[in-house]
Amino acid sequence: MALALLILRLALGLSFIGHGTQKLFGWFGGAGFAVTAKNYENKMGMRPGWLFALLGGGGEAGGGLLLALGLFTPLGALLIIATMVVAIVQVTGRRGYWVGKGGWEYNALIIAVCVALMLTGPGAYALDHALGLNTSLASALHLAS
Repeated sequence: MALALLILRLALGLSFIGHGTQKLFGWFGGAGFAVTAKNYENKMGMRPGWLFALLGGGGEAGGGLLLALGLFTPLGALLIIATMVVAIVQVTGRRGYWVGKGGWEYNALIIAVCVALMLTGPGAYALDHALGLNTSLASALHLAS
């Protein structure tokens, strides 16, 4: 189980570090901060664009880093959930569910994975575990089986 959680955290976390740094720094073929801020304002009507670009890129990169490290796992998952909710509300929600039509299917799957990680905790191969932090929301809410 610990290895499966590590693989899941790394796959999701590293992908979101990439997404966030595309927005913030233009890495990995991204548009960079100025273009991202302009897009938030002009295409999504979110003003000030620089603030939403900082929150979006920071939430993705920061949440991804926390998940990849398994550090404060519920917070990392919550940051990614927040960016996915904004993506659904601002972009994909009006296009229906299926991603093939530009819908929110992909966003919903990411949210589900984040909720699952919040409930299970990051597993044994995580900084939370090494630091003795019990970050499983299931055990905190007495939902563990």
